Amino acid sequence: QVQVVEFGGGLVQPGGSLRLSCTASGFYFKLYTMSWYRQAPGKERELVAAISGVGGSTDYADSVKGRFTISRDNAKNTMYLQMNNLKPEEAAVYFCKASWRSRDYWGQGTQVTVSS
Repeated sequence: QVQVVEFGGGLVQPGGSLRLSCTASGFYFKLYTMSWYRQAPGKERELVAAISGVGGSTDYADSVKGRFTISRDNAKNTMYLQMNNLKPEEAAVYFCKASWRSRDYWGQGTQVTVSS
């Protein structure tokens, strides 16, 4: 059974940091490109960052470059997103996605609130 689960959301002040985790099971994790998306109320879901399965190359949305870092630990079937200097407009539900060929698996999302 495929499972993709996000952890680590919560409330953080503007300028603060948060680390999200995504654990996966039920598929060959190291093959899959893993991505973080976010969706704020009334807005479309957008890609935040992605990391390939083989080689671990990364890609970021322009808005988060230099502040967010995506990483993965294939031995633990886990992906991370370190978010620094968070902005209020980055409050959203953050989703994890696993992709390989035509297969996409999504997590249920974790809420990130950025507020003082």
